[in-house]
Amino acid sequence: MNGHGDTVVVLAADGVGLVLHSDGGLPVVRHWGAALPEMTAAEAAALVGAGVPLPGSSTPDEPVRVAVLPELSAGWSGRPGLSGSRGGRAWSTAFRVESVQVDGVPVDGFAAAGAAEVVYDAVDTDAELRLRLVIALLPSGLVRARAELTNTGAEPYTVDGLSLALPVPASADELLDFGGRHNQERVPQRSSFHTGLHLRENRRGRTGADTAFVLHAGAAGFGFARGEVHAVHTAWSGNHVHYAERAAAGPSLLGGGELLLPGEIRLGTGESYTSPWLFGAYGDGLDAIAGRFHRFQRARPRRVDTNRPVTLNVWEAVYFDHDLPRLLDLADRAAALGVERFVLDDGWFGSRRDDTSGLGDWVVSKDVWPDGLHPLIERVRSHGMEFGLWFEPEMVNVDSDVARAHPEWIMAARPELPVPARHQQVLNIGIPEAYAHVRDQMLAILDEYDIGYIKWDHNRDLIEAGNRTDGGRPGVHAQTEAYYRLVDELRAAHPALEIESCSSGGLRVDLEVLARTDRIWVSDNIDPHDRQRLLRWTAQLVPPEYLGSHIASGRSHTTGRVHDLGFRAATAVFGHLGIEWDLAKATDAEIAELGAWIGWYREHRDLLLGGTLVRMDGYPGVSLHGVVAPDRSRAVFAFAPADSLYPDPVPALRFRGLDPERRYRIRPVLVGAPPSGLRAPRWWGDEGAVLTGAALEHVGVAAPLVHPDQAVLFQLTVV
Repeated sequence: MNGHGDTVVVLAADGVGLVLHSDGGLPVVRHWGAALPEMTAAEAAALVGAGVPLPGSSTPDEPVRVAVLPELSAGWSGRPGLSGSRGGRAWSTAFRVESVQVDGVPVDGFAAAGAAEVVYDAVDTDAELRLRLVIALLPSGLVRARAELTNTGAEPYTVDGLSLALPVPASADELLDFGGRHNQERVPQRSSFHTGLHLRENRRGRTGADTAFVLHAGAAGFGFARGEVHAVHTAWSGNHVHYAERAAAGPSLLGGGELLLPGEIRLGTGESYTSPWLFGAYGDGLDAIAGRFHRFQRARPRRVDTNRPVTLNVWEAVYFDHDLPRLLDLADRAAALGVERFVLDDGWFGSRRDDTSGLGDWVVSKDVWPDGLHPLIERVRSHGMEFGLWFEPEMVNVDSDVARAHPEWIMAARPELPVPARHQQVLNIGIPEAYAHVRDQMLAILDEYDIGYIKWDHNRDLIEAGNRTDGGRPGVHAQTEAYYRLVDELRAAHPALEIESCSSGGLRVDLEVLARTDRIWVSDNIDPHDRQRLLRWTAQLVPPEYLGSHIASGRSHTTGRVHDLGFRAATAVFGHLGIEWDLAKATDAEIAELGAWIGWYREHRDLLLGGTLVRMDGYPGVSLHGVVAPDRSRAVFAFAPADSLYPDPVPALRFRGLDPERRYRIRPVLVGAPPSGLRAPRWWGDEGAVLTGAALEHVGVAAPLVHPDQAVLFQLTVV
């Protein structure tokens, strides 16, 4: 192991161990799983040597090395990490590592550390390529990896794809990822992890409702509470891939990267391409996986705290009817309820009186707002509320001033425009002049008005997204990078500005977006029946304080279903609470109950938005979930049947995540009208019941009886 180029790096953080080995080639992950005891260089060498498999029947004579960037030259016959060529040559690489650093310190032979970043610099002289591979074990226990490829040759090198991969054990025989559509995002789906390639390609130009989201592999039947699980997430907001691969010879892999369109990345001499971050999570059960993503997000330099302002968005209240007296009245009603942020949605600009016109002209409409937005903002601010405004910067109506002046700024691959969607096309902000136009119009609005928050929308896929100023060449990669740059520039000019990522609801949700934004809109579907699932699974990646979660009117504008206010509110409080409702049409009783829910939320949002997520297995047709305080002194859980109960009554409710030795008083949370059909169990008196955390987890309490689509909250406090 002390020979030149033979290096083992052992890392451990938050119960996760990572062992990387390079024998001169690109690093191989020899272990990714539970943390291992501290080891010496000799012990690390023994571990690496003990894990080298024998060659199989009719396989290469040497053991196949499958690196973090898999290479065909190592005998791997599966999906290569790098796909590309120099005019049909240099299509197979054999990188040799020149140096290894751990947190900037050169390593020769062996290194051990806690959370740390390892950088491998490698070269393939024949292919005239350099590679920098960065692999980090973060304090949250997440693994994070990316690669930078540089062309050192005189001729251009075309990159067709660059994906990284992490190995998972053979015991992982079941996969879990997600499908979905608009208004039904993040629908979980399970399948066998069988021989071959499970490839999830996203070609929508945005993260998408049907993205794999987080791809998990584990022993069949793994759930929220238990089962060894490995998972990956590709942090990229444009076209991307997730994949799972099981070969006849070699390890099983989970991987991901950017999906590149033909000719999209063509490197000249000295030019580089950097892949997205691939995140890997390991844990015992799905809650452990989610917890690692949550701790990572909560530790980022710019994070949101738990004092999230209760928000009212006016879309479902007024749609395009921007009548100032009506909006002023809505602001007054919102303030009286305890709302802390007021957001004006689509329709304030240009000729935008409906969704067929004006998109892309970010100038306040003189027809609708003769005095500008000042009268509304002044009223909102006089109540102590923050003002927010809707934008859709990357989109354009053909019927707009900007499209008429610059039709070449509309993305298209051919002379004809792509098929319209929602009466709109995509504005190519990868073109510097188009980018500057959008940036300057947005900055002019932000400079003139007291705006603390942007709802940033993105309402169509990037179909045939070509650059018309460059012969229609693919432009999704450039568009995605321009979006990141635009957010960064606006933030630099207005550091206190908060931004929500909204994209036909929740269609642009990934860790690269979340590195730049403060909130995501989970879905345009606010029906609480569906929102129970939407919140439950979006939280597999995103912590509660980032989940835009609104109380809408009694009849859902999306599904037409009618639900009690108590169910709508008890669903919404497990996220960043808001309202999407014409309050002028609410009854006095509804206003009183809504105000009570807002008051309860404001009192407990430090726990609701700062606690550890816990989701229960074993209750078919019932959502049983909650949050537990980091010190395990408090908790709030929700019991929400989605259908007629079977069995009836349901089994005892058992709650995980508590301190087994401490005693908790468990009480129902009753805000406003009781849930429809409520029949309370015996323990439910004014004082509730006092039980140890162990008893609550292993024995539980009798469940109440309620009608379907109702929710009962329970508050637990240490006594």
